[in-house]
Amino acid sequence: MMNQLFLASRKCLNSLAILSVWLLCNACHSNEEKLPDVSKVAISIQSNRLDRDLIALDTNNLAGGLAELQKKYPAFLGFYLDTLMGFNIRQQYTQDNKGITEGVRSFLTYKDYKALFDTVALHYPNTNAIEEDLSKGFQYLKHYYPAYKVPHIVYFVSGLQNWGVVSYEGVLGIGLDMFLGEQYPFYAAVGQPDYMYINFRKESIAPSVFNTIYNDFHPFEDEEKNLLEMMIQKGKQQYFVEKMLPFTKLEDRIGYTSAQLNWCKENEAMIYNFFLDNDLMFEKNWGKMRRYVVYGPNTQSMPAESPGNIGTWVGLQIVHSYVLHNPTEDLEKIFKETNAEQFLKKAKYKPKNS
Repeated sequence: MMNQLFLASRKCLNSLAILSVWLLCNACHSNEEKLPDVSKVAISIQSNRLDRDLIALDTNNLAGGLAELQKKYPAFLGFYLDTLMGFNIRQQYTQDNKGITEGVRSFLTYKDYKALFDTVALHYPNTNAIEEDLSKGFQYLKHYYPAYKVPHIVYFVSGLQNWGVVSYEGVLGIGLDMFLGEQYPFYAAVGQPDYMYINFRKESIAPSVFNTIYNDFHPFEDEEKNLLEMMIQKGKQQYFVEKMLPFTKLEDRIGYTSAQLNWCKENEAMIYNFFLDNDLMFEKNWGKMRRYVVYGPNTQSMPAESPGNIGTWVGLQIVHSYVLHNPTEDLEKIFKETNAEQFLKKAKYKPKNS
């Protein structure tokens, strides 16, 4: 009888233990997936298509047309024409300004550029899908930063000069010609390597916008910084984008293929130990560091399946661990912690498959 009671009690305790573990795991899983309710955060995006307005100008009266556009784009037009495009017009909209007669006229009439404008118009007959993602992202941004003022959005074409998203005096400019998809044939013609094409898709626009916003919030001087500082800063940037765009895929935010992302997850310990074993954490030589924090076909000295920019992924894992072990710290305290060694110590980071 005593044995039966003992076995019954033991069975009950085992069941309770299993139930407790299940509840704990379920609670952890729920906490990871729980998002703030931003449904009542009102967002109104104001946008204009400079690409359309520009290509619609009368090329026989460009000076007058640009003067009119200046009224519509008072802050952005000069920045676009002179800084992004290099026409050196200086808001002198006269018929004898060579920046207009030679620069803008060629840009609007040369067949290859006209074809580019046509391609952008075909790919983006409207910007509804873009602004739907941006609106949701700005809802989260306003939740975390209530005083943030949603910028005016201006869409433009720069002739494949690699201007994806730019920020200027309360305006966010989006270069639609840099988001024409991986199959667009002329990225190669302007010297873009194929490993960068994944960042030239429509899905890359919202992450590029919020990466730019993070840089506005937290400008980072990379001079004299070591690799650990670079990785954590880039990890914080990815974490910011993750918090603002939780409805997007990590591979779209970080610019990896699904296979590359899976490889990182499966080899997390090996990747981190590589940096430790090769004494790279405090490396300050940019020539050695850059291969780990900028895009490339893969990471040197790692298998071909590895992505470039792998230090950014490691940095994101460190930030995730920091957030897990410091749950009371708000976003700004996380982002403003500038001591990378202290950040790593408080993160208590341990690769999942170590």
